[in-house]
Amino acid sequence: MSARSERPSRARRIALPLGTLVGVLAAGATAVVALKATSGPDCTGALPLKVATTPAAEAVVRGAADDYQATQPVVDGRCVQVQVETRTAADVAHELPTARINPPVMWVPDSTMWAEEAQRQSASLGAEAPVLEVGEPLAGSPLVIAGPAEKLRGLGWPSTAVAWASVLAPGVEAAVSDPTTSTEGLATLAVIRARLGNADGTPNQELIGSLMRIGRNAVTVRDSFNRVGQDEGSAPLFTASEQAVLAANRAAGGLRVAASYPAEGTMMLDYPVVRIKRASDQPGTGVAASGFEQALRSAKTRERFVDAGFRTPDGQAAAGLSAERDGVGGDAVNAMPKPSPAEVSELLGTWGAVSLDSRMLAVLDVSGSMTELMGNGQTRMAAASEAALTALGMLPDTSEIGLWAFSTNKNPPNDWVELVPLGPLGEVLGSAPRRTRLQQGAKGLAALVGGGTALNDTTLAAFRRMQSAYDPEKINSVVLITDGRNDDYASITTAQLLRTLEAESDPARPIPLIMVGLGQEADMEALRAISAATGGKAYQALEASDIRSVLLDAISQRRCRPNC
Repeated sequence: MSARSERPSRARRIALPLGTLVGVLAAGATAVVALKATSGPDCTGALPLKVATTPAAEAVVRGAADDYQATQPVVDGRCVQVQVETRTAADVAHELPTARINPPVMWVPDSTMWAEEAQRQSASLGAEAPVLEVGEPLAGSPLVIAGPAEKLRGLGWPSTAVAWASVLAPGVEAAVSDPTTSTEGLATLAVIRARLGNADGTPNQELIGSLMRIGRNAVTVRDSFNRVGQDEGSAPLFTASEQAVLAANRAAGGLRVAASYPAEGTMMLDYPVVRIKRASDQPGTGVAASGFEQALRSAKTRERFVDAGFRTPDGQAAAGLSAERDGVGGDAVNAMPKPSPAEVSELLGTWGAVSLDSRMLAVLDVSGSMTELMGNGQTRMAAASEAALTALGMLPDTSEIGLWAFSTNKNPPNDWVELVPLGPLGEVLGSAPRRTRLQQGAKGLAALVGGGTALNDTTLAAFRRMQSAYDPEKINSVVLITDGRNDDYASITTAQLLRTLEAESDPARPIPLIMVGLGQEADMEALRAISAATGGKAYQALEASDIRSVLLDAISQRRCRPNC
């Protein structure tokens, strides 16, 4: 097999095979196909070479395609036709392992992380899955903290680097793009994990809390730039690539968005060349791909990348950039290590758990023993209320939450009382949103304290309430906090409760019970058995500070219930 680039002595006729034409049409409006002659004395048909590229690099990749196509490349008597399709790296990574209709054979994503994620998914699909060969980067662009220039000046820019702590601080309005669909979001998640995660890669309560807080404002990067253009005063800080900030300011004709390079370090977007091999590849595809890769790595293409605001693969920025004029200064950056494929998978799983909408019934014990003190001098009731309010403040308005309180004979003949009905946090109840009603209800729990612990009847009633109004679009659960054991002797026994829960649980409509025991007196044996019967989990909180950790851990594991 051989490839050669020649200019024929007379014009070739255009005669696209039907399969190639269908492929061109299927690529959609975003694909621009470089068409040259496909028959004549030098070639007897077309050899399509479909290339997917991240939108930011589109112009550069198309320029390389034009350069390559101008040489009229021929492989085994067929004219190579480069077809460039613009798609986000996340889209390609999610679809590539199982794509069957006109998949790309080359890919220029904006991060190796997505290429390795696609590799990981493909490895589990057997011989029919594509084999990905991840090559060296073509360019680079650091992830920066971006926002309106005036807002960043208020944080010390450009003389002082804005720290990641500013993005994560509760009092700073910041937004992050969805890491399951955005490279900037995934890179931001990797930075946050490096700053706040446990050494073994697992999430801790600080990381979960930060993700829940910024996740409430998840937007696309494009929307973040648009908000700056619409109203700089209300636009939040966000993360973007340095190249995107420079391109936005060039398009605006002046400084609109500024970028800060965190001193703690940041992630680099690296734009690798990925070769995608399948058993069904047409003969000659590998030779054609190698030829096009040479065009992608040419000096002319490198120059195009720099002109478009990218850095060289080793991190060198174009000369002459000014923070005050361009929004970016081309500063030297401290590049953080790229997370491993396993860590990327864990990051996406953690985000998926904390960003999922909840449908949760919170059930709090208000028996007399809840007035006893915990380690920091707070009563058990006060500590539980405070932790619940903290978790509540991190959930989005679309989460559906309800609040019950329980103790013996609280609402005869029942042992529980509904303080706030289940529904969206943002929904107005009377004159205030449900979120406000829940806050008021949690603060008023102390006034309800009294009586014994009616654990069993209340647990079953809460389970049945959630089961009767199950929502398959949300994570349905009950979180019950208690400091004791069932001492309502008129209620069902624990053994009867367990048999009933096991009989009524439906794997297709799971309602995990998250049971939280406060202090040494909590009947953890019963709580563990109750939670296990529904695929939930039981926790023990011995100190007031443990309760918040427990609630955040329960939230972080929602996605895997009932199989954690």
